[in-house]
Amino acid sequence: MREKILKKLRKIICFASVVFVLSVVLCGVSSSEVYATNSKSDITSLQGDNTGVDVDAKKDINNGLSVTYNNDNGSLATPVKMLLVLTVLALAPSILIMLTSFTRIIVCLHFTRTALGTQTAPPNQVLVGLALFMTFFIMAPTFTKVNDVAIKPLDRGEITQEQAFEAAEVPFREFMYGETQTKDLKAFVEMSGKSMKDYKKYDDIPFTTLVPAFIVSELRTSFIIGFLIYIPFIVIDMVVASVLMSMGMMMLPPTTISLPFKILLFVLADGWNLVITGVLQTFK
Repeated sequence: MREKILKKLRKIICFASVVFVLSVVLCGVSSSEVYATNSKSDITSLQGDNTGVDVDAKKDINNGLSVTYNNDNGSLATPVKMLLVLTVLALAPSILIMLTSFTRIIVCLHFTRTALGTQTAPPNQVLVGLALFMTFFIMAPTFTKVNDVAIKPLDRGEITQEQAFEAAEVPFREFMYGETQTKDLKAFVEMSGKSMKDYKKYDDIPFTTLVPAFIVSELRTSFIIGFLIYIPFIVIDMVVASVLMSMGMMMLPPTTISLPFKILLFVLADGWNLVITGVLQTFK
């Protein structure tokens, strides 16, 4: 029985390999009949006159991608648009973290979970989802301005892509200037080899200098909030540890006893409401 099964499998594999080789050969023959033309005259010559010279597809320097411009009002080929969209989607998480309030929110939520000592409750997916929706809530006015001054005019063809990018920077600059501390901005300006006196106004500061200053300021603010969140839970841990020491129960981990009390305190004080509203109120 085994020999019969092996013989059948060998026959099937041989037949599949033959079919695969034939398909590859047929595809190669069909692809060699594809031609590329560079002008309308070439197309008409191919359609009307069989004696015309065929242009080999390998000599097409465009490789299927083309960008045409007419007085700064250009249109991108569909493959180029798809490439740009995929690039933006790949960079979207980084853009969201660097230019919005997401950093401060997620760090504060992480400190809250760590202070409670619940390890994985709530899970990372819940914290990230909550931080995302809080970010959309805070950044809604900024996103609306970007849509009004950049995306809609570009879609109507009123402005070019470069003008759209410049217009989209303005709302983000307004948001980041309100949250960036002056000493951080000054430090990055000096590290770039210039001083604040070289810029007549804040809008003249390069965007690449403003973004890292904004991130450092967000990290500083989030760590300050995290310290304040930690204080009441540390007090509970110290009280429980001192009680266990006085009772001679040194082998019992204090976190095992303090965890239920911390959760009880957090629930009675409506901790999630206090943390979320407190973080939201830190944004100007």
